[in-house]
Amino acid sequence: MRYIHELTDEINVTPQLLDGCPVCLNHPNRVNILALGDVGTTMLIGLRLLGSDVISEIGICDIRQDNTARLEMEINQIGYPFTGWEDPPGPDLPPVKVITEKELFDCEVMIFCASKGVPPVEDHPDDPTVDVRMVQLDANREIIRHFADLANKADYRGLVCIVSDPVDNLAAAFYDASRLRPWQMQGYGLGVMNMRAAYYAGKMGGDCAHYAIEGRAFGPHGEDLVIANSLAHYDDEKSQELTRLTVEANLRVRELGFKPYIAPALSSAAISILLTLRGQWHYGSVYLGDCKKGAFLGIRDRLTPAGWEYEDATMPDVLYERVKRAYLNLCQVR
Repeated sequence: MRYIHELTDEINVTPQLLDGCPVCLNHPNRVNILALGDVGTTMLIGLRLLGSDVISEIGICDIRQDNTARLEMEINQIGYPFTGWEDPPGPDLPPVKVITEKELFDCEVMIFCASKGVPPVEDHPDDPTVDVRMVQLDANREIIRHFADLANKADYRGLVCIVSDPVDNLAAAFYDASRLRPWQMQGYGLGVMNMRAAYYAGKMGGDCAHYAIEGRAFGPHGEDLVIANSLAHYDDEKSQELTRLTVEANLRVRELGFKPYIAPALSSAAISILLTLRGQWHYGSVYLGDCKKGAFLGIRDRLTPAGWEYEDATMPDVLYERVKRAYLNLCQVR
């Protein structure tokens, strides 16, 4: 049996401590969002509706000023009637305000949703299963460097949430380009892969029927994803098939003529970020490595007052080898 903490031994490094907490757990935090496309807008709705206990206000920043003006009006018009005097009263939802790029790091939580665009599947007719997330990497790295520099100039002490694809690699790029500590950032892409796996596991039944409790997701949001049908009763063949179905789930939505952004925006981003701020278990990418070598690896984890804690569960050798391959590949692409 093997453990996640053994992964850093594979690259011969002593991992940096994840012993800082950049937010006010279980207390309202100021949240700023960069870029309000399909994902950012859907996530914004989720954060406003579900986050009144841990969010005091939400700042929105986008190159399209007409878009932020529209969202400031529309999102602030979402709410419960009679708040403050109905018994029991509905919650006061966090107000949304438009901010400038200079104000982006005046907060406790900055959510990065910027992207140069998702290439259509038609751009790769010879390989319809191509992972468009990795196609975005180089273009989005350029954007990351700019905002990492802004974080440095602002002496930012809060949390950076990377939602843009590929989240694990871009979290590493932000870390490399900034003076921030590894406990100040996390990638948010694995939450939806876990829920996609749960969706297909329910259809498969059998040894996958208990995935929601016994199963786990590891690794990046895309190629090299690792889905385990169960930690206690691992079946490699069924896990490999469940992984394939999960990885290709976005293609099933694209085949219907739609962009698959709703579930990622809510499961990976809004819900997972709120669980982070509540100190609860969720799926996110935690840094495993030192200042020169390592990677942000998607895993079940939580943020505590003492820093990040990840589930270091025992796993059979065959599952460990799958996770190790994903980790080593992530280490190569920074």
